Amino acid sequence: MTDKPFSPACERNREPILALLRERLADRRHVLEIGSGTGQHAAYFAGALPHLVWQASDRAENLPGIRAWLDEAALPNTPPPLELDVRGQWPRQRFDAVFSANTLHIIGWGEVEQLFRQLPALMTADAVLAVYGPFNYGGRFTSASNAAFDAALRQRGAHMGVRDFEAVDALARAAGMALLEDRPMPANNRCLVWRRVLS
Repeated sequence: MTDKPFSPACERNREPILALLRERLADRRHVLEIGSGTGQHAAYFAGALPHLVWQASDRAENLPGIRAWLDEAALPNTPPPLELDVRGQWPRQRFDAVFSANTLHIIGWGEVEQLFRQLPALMTADAVLAVYGPFNYGGRFTSASNAAFDAALRQRGAHMGVRDFEAVDALARAAGMALLEDRPMPANNRCLVWRRVLS
């Protein structure tokens, strides 16, 4: 099948992300991927982590491409992708893991806030959240390439931009999560991992 959507970045970053997921999701069973994009990550990670049911999701316009990747992979642990718009309806199932890559800098900050507000309703008591992408620290870019990326994003849309780690971590804490790990990744990205903690 040659008409599937394709992201070179997904090919480049999938191995280091998978190394983290192997550790952090080893005891998980049902993961929701928010913003599955092309579907490449869903097909690759579900194939590499057969103990997980990998639930892909995205806005309606991206679902055909995700289905194309999942149909070609024909894996037993990938149910049909769900339509999920951050500002719309959210799944009613509960998941013991949530994963999202390269989404927080694409959606508006209000949508980032909405995402974190919605998470507790679909996460189990000890669920893990892993988020991959670029982040600023102390209000500063970590590299010239991230500063250039942020400028390019803002040219595409004023609502886009590299997010501040501290602001995102504050949203996670407000949603009842504690940071487990902030792992450096290639190309000046990070993978942030939180676990839900009930007071």
